[in-house]
Amino acid sequence: MTQPTAANPSDPARLVLGIETSCDETAAAVVRDGREVRSNVIASQNELHAEFRGVVPEIASRAHCERIAPIVRRALDEAGVGADALDAVAVGNRPGLIGSLLVGVAAAKALAWRLGKPLIAVDHVHAHLYSGLMHHAGQPARDEPAWPAIGLAVSGGHTSIYRLDDPSRVHRLGGTIDDAIGEAYDKVAAILGLPFPGGPHVDRLAATGRPDAVPLPVSRLDRDGLDFSFSGLKTAVLYAVQGVPGPRAPKAVRPPDADVCASFQRAAVAAVILKLRRALDRQPECRTLLVGGGVTANSRLRAELTSLASSHGLDLRLPPMDLCLDNGAMIAGLGDRLLRQRAPDDLSIAATPTTAV
Repeated sequence: MTQPTAANPSDPARLVLGIETSCDETAAAVVRDGREVRSNVIASQNELHAEFRGVVPEIASRAHCERIAPIVRRALDEAGVGADALDAVAVGNRPGLIGSLLVGVAAAKALAWRLGKPLIAVDHVHAHLYSGLMHHAGQPARDEPAWPAIGLAVSGGHTSIYRLDDPSRVHRLGGTIDDAIGEAYDKVAAILGLPFPGGPHVDRLAATGRPDAVPLPVSRLDRDGLDFSFSGLKTAVLYAVQGVPGPRAPKAVRPPDADVCASFQRAAVAAVILKLRRALDRQPECRTLLVGGGVTANSRLRAELTSLASSHGLDLRLPPMDLCLDNGAMIAGLGDRLLRQRAPDDLSIAATPTTAV
């Protein structure tokens, strides 16, 4: 495949196909000009993993193998374009489950080679931060945000804060040292016997509970740090529901599930907002807040982020609800931006389960 040079930012609009298979969603999308979502197709695997209350890597990778070709075809069909109309193929190649990533990377390589189109590798977490800059076809586009920006990625596998000088220059400021916030939601749901994935069920129950009913800790770690920890909060919920272990421990009186959910959600979101405030104090030149990841769909977090942005005079960019979860549109969008700044990748790109930043 001929290796094109980087595109000029003033080039006319292009169509980029994005492929995402980092965990348990098989996703593909077509995006125009890096911002306009022409199609966004996601095949969830929740029904395959529900009985295990978590993603089983081997099951996930096998399902990707079965679904990737039909999902790509559907994304092209819904965008109303043929594969030959594509200008590039983007793929999320890191971080994630290695077996899942391999399926998407192999599919993207094959398609780019077959079509003779540029191939671009995209960091999955960075793409989540980009998702708030996107809009669906037929909806109004917002202006380019002011840079630099503070970025927050919150999902089942990641809870991290970044500084972004632009979409391609991302610097990690802090992250979780144990459970990600989405993983904590799933574990609390498991403690309460709620279905998997637990986040939406905890959020719905929390809406009818009292957030101050159960005294749960807000993790700070230290006075100045920007790292997160949610394992202690998860354990506190376990003790609140099942009691403190030990022969002399008093018998626990289980609080109502709605109160547990509301109290957990209050403490978890408070920890995120606390660290964001610290980051903003250290980066006063940042006037934009980019947020992405599955937990971005959480009602309390969205409300708290809106309040934080208002009090700090920030331009808050929250993704549309269907772009909060893993999706191909964010891969295509960021891929387009990267292609306008550097040369494409070659067919030697590798699936990488960890990320460099």
